[in-house]
Amino acid sequence: MARSIVFTTKAGKPPAAYSQAVKAAGLVFVSGTAPVDPATGVFKGTTVQEQTAQCLENIKAILDEAGSSMDKIVSVTVVLADEDDFAGMNEEWLKWFPANPPARQGAKLPARIPGLKISIAAIAEA
Repeated sequence: MARSIVFTTKAGKPPAAYSQAVKAAGLVFVSGTAPVDPATGVFKGTTVQEQTAQCLENIKAILDEAGSSMDKIVSVTVVLADEDDFAGMNEEWLKWFPANPPARQGAKLPARIPGLKISIAAIAEA
């Protein structure tokens, strides 16, 4: 399988420095995805729950474009601006993955971006 870039207008546009996702070796590598509303280009939601939902909506759209799906996610990295938002993120997370969730790790955002509470990266089977 050749390496290919994945892009959809149904998810927030990434900065020029990276792709929404790369499909290679039978996997889809979704870049850190912010809670950007694809219609407006700005962060959607003021709570970590709302922003988590938008990140996951964007990941779903990217995976759909790649021919994959949310149930094929094998690993996720959740990056929070504030560790106190962990419980709220997990509250929304469980709505998306109520059973057999993917492997997951967490980290803290290395820089403050006004309004950004969370970013999520994922790896899924193609």
